[in-house]
Amino acid sequence: MTDPVTMIHPDNAYTLVADVGGTNTRVALADGAALVPGTIRRYRNAEFPGIESVLAQFLDDEGGADPAAACIAVAGPVHNGVAELTNLDWSIDGGALARSTRSETVAILNDLQAQGHALPYLTPEAQREVVPAGVEDSRGTTRLVIGVGTGFNAALVLTDAGKTIVPPSEAGHASLLVRNESEYRLSRYIESAHGLPGIEDVLSGRGLERVYQWLGQEDGDFRQQTAAEIMAHCADGTDPRAEDTVRHFVRILGAVAGNLSLIQLPFGGVYLVGGVARAMTPYLQPFGFADAFRDKGRFAGFMKNFAVHVVEDDYAALTGCAAHIASVIAAKS
Repeated sequence: MTDPVTMIHPDNAYTLVADVGGTNTRVALADGAALVPGTIRRYRNAEFPGIESVLAQFLDDEGGADPAAACIAVAGPVHNGVAELTNLDWSIDGGALARSTRSETVAILNDLQAQGHALPYLTPEAQREVVPAGVEDSRGTTRLVIGVGTGFNAALVLTDAGKTIVPPSEAGHASLLVRNESEYRLSRYIESAHGLPGIEDVLSGRGLERVYQWLGQEDGDFRQQTAAEIMAHCADGTDPRAEDTVRHFVRILGAVAGNLSLIQLPFGGVYLVGGVARAMTPYLQPFGFADAFRDKGRFAGFMKNFAVHVVEDDYAALTGCAAHIASVIAAKS
């Protein structure tokens, strides 16, 4: 990303796109499905009372830009045009989005929907294959996006007559998979502290911290670490518990991704997105992601149909928003 600079933009020439996460909001201008260079900005949500003030600040930072349309992606469910963020006390609706951006055409997507809409626009450099498919298959129009970051989610990506379709989902709140005795103890640990454990309670940044705490309780060592500290100590080898934490995380991620793949049959590939997913990339192969992904009994061989990639473009959701709103505008014209 180039450093943003304040420019004067012609009115109604571009669209506004935003990716609202649990911690930060990324905002940019777009020309069709392409982000306008130099306009990507990041804002800390804690410094703003709501999305309207974030977008107002962005438009001011961009010299009073007047976008033709706006599309935002949010980390939470969207129902009847209203978004409720899962890990942030914000509510967003189409009317507020239209007012804050002065746009007549607006759209609100779940963040994984935006990632799905971005897939056709990813460059080869923006994705890394971590589990190759063992067989060639021509049924590659169905793909699966799995997001691991502040939270967890997954979304099916379909292509029909050149149109990308991404149904919404809240997969992170499905019940946590338990495969063995240690995962049962982890599940009970989370349940005792946080209630019925969902996938997101382990496969997320805060989930990584909980796995570390659980392993410490097992050993009578009650030190706590942030997710960033756990990853740093795993990398430098100074904390065996951090390495064990990441190993547990990777294998649970592989098992969950494998289950979702059997449900959706993504012959076009599985795409891991999000900051935590990218941070795990160096450990997926050595810590057994592929083995856990394919460990499905008599369907183990069938799992070789599905390649797994890590998306390394941190702004893919913005591109997805741009592509989606461009298609909405085209359908109206």
